[in-house]
Amino acid sequence: MSINTHPRNLLVFLLLIFFLLNFSHPPLAFAEHNTSFDFPSFSFRNLTLLGDSFLRDGLIGLTRELGVPSSSSGTVIYNYPIPFFDPQTNITASFSTSFSFSISNVNPTSFGDGIAFFLSPDNQTLGSPGGYLGLVNSSQLTKKKFVAIEFDTRLDSDFNDTNNHHVGLDIESLISIETADPLSQDIDLKSGDMINVWIDYMSDEQRLNVFLSYTNFKPNNALLTVDIDLSGFLKQVMYVGFSASTEGSTELHQIEKWRFQTSGFRTVRPRIHPHNISDNSVLTPPILVPESPNKNHRRLGLGFGIAGPAFFCAFLMVFGWISMKKWRGIRMEKSFKAELVTGPRQFTYRELNLATRGFHSSRIIGHGAFGTVYRTNFNDSDTVFAVKRSKHAHEGKTEFLAELSIIACLRHKNLVQLQGWCVEKNELLLVYEFMPNGSLDKVLYQETEQDKSLKWVQRYNIAIGCANPDSNARPSMRRVLQILNREAEPVFVPRLKPSLSFSCGLLPLSLEEIVSDGEESKTTRSIDIKID
Repeated sequence: MSINTHPRNLLVFLLLIFFLLNFSHPPLAFAEHNTSFDFPSFSFRNLTLLGDSFLRDGLIGLTRELGVPSSSSGTVIYNYPIPFFDPQTNITASFSTSFSFSISNVNPTSFGDGIAFFLSPDNQTLGSPGGYLGLVNSSQLTKKKFVAIEFDTRLDSDFNDTNNHHVGLDIESLISIETADPLSQDIDLKSGDMINVWIDYMSDEQRLNVFLSYTNFKPNNALLTVDIDLSGFLKQVMYVGFSASTEGSTELHQIEKWRFQTSGFRTVRPRIHPHNISDNSVLTPPILVPESPNKNHRRLGLGFGIAGPAFFCAFLMVFGWISMKKWRGIRMEKSFKAELVTGPRQFTYRELNLATRGFHSSRIIGHGAFGTVYRTNFNDSDTVFAVKRSKHAHEGKTEFLAELSIIACLRHKNLVQLQGWCVEKNELLLVYEFMPNGSLDKVLYQETEQDKSLKWVQRYNIAIGCANPDSNARPSMRRVLQILNREAEPVFVPRLKPSLSFSCGLLPLSLEEIVSDGEESKTTRSIDIKID
């Protein structure tokens, strides 16, 4: 009896075990967790800027900074959703936030409209300019769900504003539930000075307080206090951010720093170290708990539910990746062993890797049709070769086999001799005789690094070699005419043999360069090669 150990069968078997284990214990649920983050200054990390908002010198501008009146709206949103309601315990979180903002103007007579801090169930909040404060779209006033604290600098009768200088609580509407005038505490929203704000919502007391101050000290008395239950408006997760707008004014709205935190969720287990998701923001990871009344079962399910599937998934992916890679390598190696011809030496990948210093860029001496050519130096024998490394091992397999099987059998004084090959580590490598004098065209036009210059006698010998009466050593007349008319590239790129005579040597880069226009090439033997 034999067992099929094909990697795909093993993967199916492991997947079956995973599903059996994963569904053999009670379902898991996420316990909502308290969240906090702090931005002493701003960067693009963990923030999304929409509309006309911009970042400059650690500050966020929400509207355009122009010297002429214009209409503008902008939004900045914290990237990650924040839990505000736990359906397992029916608890709504309390939250507190503090930030600094300023409203300035190039033209003191051109103020309006304002800035708002908001909580929203979506992260694409970008509303219309003007009295809409960038919170809602003018054509969809009732579709937007949000909770916001507005700092308004314009009297807009459409939204029942009390004056042109107020702070208000807005819930799913721009008509404020309750407002207060900061001038009652000597705070001028239009002063251009940085104003510090503290907003606290106590879920157990169902009360929201808003504090304003020019200093860094939180006042004892709140500017705005509203007794309200927000549990009906806070979804399971919400996004937090700021928006601002202008209409026909030069008002500029800026945010300098921002801190936010939630509280009130029950602690399931001792809090683990928070996970830093940026340089200036911290988000506490969620905690998994099983839905079981038994405490021991809960602990067992918690540990198994987190560690078991995670470890198994990681093991499954690693095992599958290694198995498939090894399986493909074995198949390719067996295929090559059946197709490769005998003759040239088989090098090991380690030999060629050491001889080229890990295929370092400093060893590159040229680029062929299917790969890069490297200079190799073998320290033990002082032998120098040229190694061509295929660009794509799988895509170049057919070309590699054709070149290796046929060029290895060619014997011609003007052909650079193939010395060896290597098929390891998913690499296809050909080892050629090294041509130290470079290519003929570079020597003729003095483009070599050594700045060699051919003497007249040497040039004459080369010309005689190119005019060889042997027809097999010359291109056909049709190809010559095509070359002269610039309709085709030269058939052969000459390479200089490693001798002082500068006779011509040709590097066979492909079969087309060896056999062309019906001319036959002589080989030492005839072989049949089957290529998949």
